[in-house]
Amino acid sequence: MKKILPFILLAGIGFLSYSCDNKDDVIVQQNANFQMKDITGTFTGANNANWTISQGLGVKSTDVLLVYRNINSNSSSSAIWQQIPKTYFLSNGRELDYNFIFNNQNVDITSRANFDQNTLTPAEAQTYLNNQTFRIVIVPANPNGSSNKSANAPVDYSDYNAVVKYYNLNDSNVPSVRVN
Repeated sequence: MKKILPFILLAGIGFLSYSCDNKDDVIVQQNANFQMKDITGTFTGANNANWTISQGLGVKSTDVLLVYRNINSNSSSSAIWQQIPKTYFLSNGRELDYNFIFNNQNVDITSRANFDQNTLTPAEAQTYLNNQTFRIVIVPANPNGSSNKSANAPVDYSDYNAVVKYYNLNDSNVPSVRVN
């Protein structure tokens, strides 16, 4: 009995380790309806109005749109994507917000602030307003008509790399368009 106990213990440990669920390995089959697009533009506005970059698109009413900003766009190294909406807290109590709204025909990415954006320093304007690149990811609806994005989502939508991995997206050749 003493000689067989280690084998039973080893078999039990092997069974438990094999049956563990690791959701990081779940990859959804790539759907032909997935669309990714980069848009680059400069926010301009007057009288402290919401400054907007617009892009036409076509999505179903049940699709979900994710928008990420390249926060490393002024560098020669690779892109770092950060989901918006996002608020930046600048000096002297100034706040700059990126947000977006969309319908099935258009997406508007806005830059809104609690100050006149025309007063940004040239360095701040270069960082936050000029030549900003956004990646739009359209998450298609499920066949039953409900959205893939839910409160119990199996993927962290704020993590661009997790979204790409989970949906098995190829982001090596994303179409890019320059607006305004």
